[in-house]
Amino acid sequence: MKIGVIQASSQIEKNSLLYRCTLDAVKQYDYEVINFGCFENESSSYSYVEIAVAISFLLTSGAVDFTVTGCSSGQGMMLACNSVPGVLCGLAVRAQDAFLFGRINDGNAISIPLGNGFGWDGEENLKSILKELFRGPFGSGYPAREAERKRKDTLLMKKLNRMTKKNALSVYCQLDKELVRKVLRKQKIAEYIIQHAKNRQIAEFIRKAVIETQDRKEE
Repeated sequence: MKIGVIQASSQIEKNSLLYRCTLDAVKQYDYEVINFGCFENESSSYSYVEIAVAISFLLTSGAVDFTVTGCSSGQGMMLACNSVPGVLCGLAVRAQDAFLFGRINDGNAISIPLGNGFGWDGEENLKSILKELFRGPFGSGYPAREAERKRKDTLLMKKLNRMTKKNALSVYCQLDKELVRKVLRKQKIAEYIIQHAKNRQIAEFIRKAVIETQDRKEE
């Protein structure tokens, strides 16, 4: 599994902590963790909506399989992620939320509050959330006596999610071009997708958008 770590600029000082805790949570598994920021040395700031678009690019392209994200409350990022193609995002305030999301809902992104309620034990809570999230296989169902029904409900939920969302490329083509340009100027995003995407159509869209951005700079 490839896991992308990326959070909004409002909690930029939490990036290194979020990355370290994710690494620690999956150290016993054969997972790769890639840190996409937001980084403190970036010249631009990114809202939770812009980061949600970046997460959509990363997931629909197949460049990563899962994203760990967040904003001040976690709510805005979760809602924004669920508004874009290819993302099924849960909100984890406590370790129990993360465990149930992984076992039952089987999504591909988790949003964590990195501001609200992040007190003296915030780091320990973050560690617990991530360890419980990745403990055991995703989509296995829980509790065991109801696992089969839970798996069926999850499959139905994912089917409805796909049915009610447009094709990713058609959505990306309708996005505001300056929004796309800004997201793709973010450190590592475009370069990583072009190099590692499994969906070549999405990769080609990203590549063309990057060329357009470069041409615009040269005008």
